[in-house]
Amino acid sequence: MNVVSPEEVGFSTDRLGRISDMMQGYVDEGKLAGAVTMLAREGEIFHFEPVGLADIESNRPMEKDSIFRIYSMTKPITSVAVMMLYEEGHFSLDDPVGRFIPELGRMKVYDGMGERGMRLVDQEKPITIRHLLMHTAGLSYGNYQDSPVEELYRQVDIMEPDSSLLDMVKKLSGLPLLTQPGERWRYSRATDVLGYLVEVVSGQPFDQFLQERIIGPLGMVDTAFYVSEEKLDRLATVYGPKADGSIEALDNPFVNRFREPHKLFSGGGGLTSTAADYMRFSQMLSNEGELDGVRLLGPKTVQLMTSNHLPEELKPFAVGQSMASGTRGCGFGLGFSVVMDIAEHGILGSEGIYSWGGAASTIFWVDPVEDLVAILLAQMMPSSTYPLRRQFQVAVYQALIS
Repeated sequence: MNVVSPEEVGFSTDRLGRISDMMQGYVDEGKLAGAVTMLAREGEIFHFEPVGLADIESNRPMEKDSIFRIYSMTKPITSVAVMMLYEEGHFSLDDPVGRFIPELGRMKVYDGMGERGMRLVDQEKPITIRHLLMHTAGLSYGNYQDSPVEELYRQVDIMEPDSSLLDMVKKLSGLPLLTQPGERWRYSRATDVLGYLVEVVSGQPFDQFLQERIIGPLGMVDTAFYVSEEKLDRLATVYGPKADGSIEALDNPFVNRFREPHKLFSGGGGLTSTAADYMRFSQMLSNEGELDGVRLLGPKTVQLMTSNHLPEELKPFAVGQSMASGTRGCGFGLGFSVVMDIAEHGILGSEGIYSWGGAASTIFWVDPVEDLVAILLAQMMPSSTYPLRRQFQVAVYQALIS
């Protein structure tokens, strides 16, 4: 892979060293095992650096081709799959999803507590495909504490690895919506539902559709829903913080499910990938739908996806969410957060940046103004442990000199 001099694309080599210093500082202080950072401008990679270890116990170094659980960075890939089908004329964005997934056309809506428990009412309007892409469908994740509906999510094993996407939808359909569709932005299982929508509309298993229509054509050779046995020695270990400030390897189904084949292909958080692979996907978006002669989307579709679709009253959209770009000054498109007001945003960057991150401290963004793509991959949970992604964004833009 060719890496050009930073000066060739308007960056300072000396100032880019602050990215290395920051990442190495986290490693030296025992706060982070390791990470990979990657930057491209005008289609040219000018920074690609691993630091630290992929696994502390075995002293295995982090490499450029280390494989990461990208969790919610799967969502933009799923959203692209949906929009490819939209371009082919299979549906309108405002079509009721119940037309394709009948189970989701009959869901009740939580309307507060009464003497006999939760009050449930009918939907005032149907969930649409646009609602799912925007996280305004009324679904949730079960991670919050502000509604009894969240507890119902926690009681149901929605993403059981040996179940199917249809099983997942059936479980979701048995729960009430948290709010009326379109009433509130709520980070949710919506993108997992979109994965099933892709199955229904395309007639292909979701993993097969992604491989044949996106992953394969883009040459993303290390991106999959699990890591094959011959590549397991490249999979980075996930860590979490201990009370004494050190870190420890995590051992639970949420991190281990990627180590062997399974049947539930999560469109919201199921993929593993590398920095080089995700750069190819991100560069396709930056190029408005095309990479190396392979066109997945038309330019106008990418522009639609990366425009804000949230009305003013639904912003800020993600209280409690921690992303590289933060949430102030942001809206939300069809699969991405979108920076709308750089002053309100309060972090170095540009208006129009679109981005998303994953649960283990991963992040990517595309800056159309500067023709810049940035990727940070780490394996630290929760992602809010350190201001890693915000600091990475500042370190990138302070090195931009022309």
